[in-house]
Amino acid sequence: MSTLDTGLNLIRTASQRMAAANDRMSGKLKSWMPTGLYARALLIMIVPMVVLQSVVAFVFMERHWNTVTRRLSAAVVQDIATLIDVYKVYPQDKDRAQLRRIAQQRLGLVVDFLPAGDMPPPGPKPFFSLLDQTLSVQLGRQIARPFWIDTVGKSNLVEIRIALDDAVMRVFAQRSAAYASNSEIFLFWMVGTSSILLIVAVLFLRNQIRPILRLADAAESFGKGREAPNFRPRGAREVRRAAQAFIEMKGRVERSIEQRTAMLAGVSHDLRTVLTRFKLELALIGDSPEVDAMRKDVDEMSAMLEAYLAFARGDSGEHAQPTDMSAALEELRSDAERHGHKATVAFHGLPVVTVKPAAFKRCLANLVTNAARHGNAISITGHRDHRYLTVTVDDDGPGIPANMREEVFKPFLRLDDARNQDEGGTGLGLAIARDIARSHGGDITLGDSPMGGLRASVRIPV
Repeated sequence: MSTLDTGLNLIRTASQRMAAANDRMSGKLKSWMPTGLYARALLIMIVPMVVLQSVVAFVFMERHWNTVTRRLSAAVVQDIATLIDVYKVYPQDKDRAQLRRIAQQRLGLVVDFLPAGDMPPPGPKPFFSLLDQTLSVQLGRQIARPFWIDTVGKSNLVEIRIALDDAVMRVFAQRSAAYASNSEIFLFWMVGTSSILLIVAVLFLRNQIRPILRLADAAESFGKGREAPNFRPRGAREVRRAAQAFIEMKGRVERSIEQRTAMLAGVSHDLRTVLTRFKLELALIGDSPEVDAMRKDVDEMSAMLEAYLAFARGDSGEHAQPTDMSAALEELRSDAERHGHKATVAFHGLPVVTVKPAAFKRCLANLVTNAARHGNAISITGHRDHRYLTVTVDDDGPGIPANMREEVFKPFLRLDDARNQDEGGTGLGLAIARDIARSHGGDITLGDSPMGGLRASVRIPV
């Protein structure tokens, strides 16, 4: 392998590692980010505000305050240098009373003189003290004598000691005279205005997010087969447009269902009329084996027609209302026992659930009937938590192969040994049950039962 190939391989490896590292970092960043629109919108508003104010504060403190502090410190050091010059050229003032008076009255400084050599040892420098740094630079530049300063010992005063030829000059100056100490006011205004803007942003975003939440609730209710009362487009133009599109879509879906139901109802009415004439003609003919067979065919056609109509109609026209699921499951158990099957019922949790009672009972009845047709013992179990209602129907029958458990939900599908084969030959029992479950926002799944047969599980949101 040539040197060029080796270099290209190294570049490819490095790029792949960088891409993998970027993917990992992006995944971690996404896991830390909030998932809700309200939190994300607040974050979009807060982060730029914090960054902007941080930059402004840094620039203001770094440039403006540094400049002001340097000038103030330079002015104080100039006053001290002037006092030192007066001390040297005015020896008539033996006790330095005039010098102290001029310093206090004219310059705002408290000055006294200590014996020569009375200089404390250098103390530790503050980690970050703009005043300490600026005073040290100005004293070294303008006076050029040994000095000692204390900018942290007394809260409102700054102590400066300067070694003279025959004494030590000690000066107390106001901290505000050498340092721009209005940082608290700046921070107060910055935090105060930020808090006000944040409160306004929260109130504004809450009003903007509320129509989106109402639209989501309306869509969820429609998916569960429930009505969303008093829903109308509100909020921003884009949100109103989405809400209007949802209302139009909902109307189209409902009209399609109504048209399908009306068409099948008309077809059913016409076919029922023909079947009624068949029954009357058979009744007039009299009894014979051929007539009994024809009556059986007519009854089977009537049952098939009712099954087709029920599948096409679904649960349209019925409104959801609170229903006692524990009592509904007991009714299913009684019906199964009435037909000679052994059935048990158990329910856990709060039994009242908002469903379309007749449709949901038909869904569960189809599952129980399917289990009773192929098993001897049936177990019905209900469980309700804060999110879902789950009803399982177990039996001890032969079951359905795993690779056919989705196929049996297809309308009109009939298997030789399948449990979806109705006695009338329609093959619509499980299809109707799943259609009703999905109209409630849930679904039906099939699995292995602890009793050895099939387990049908219905789960809908509450």
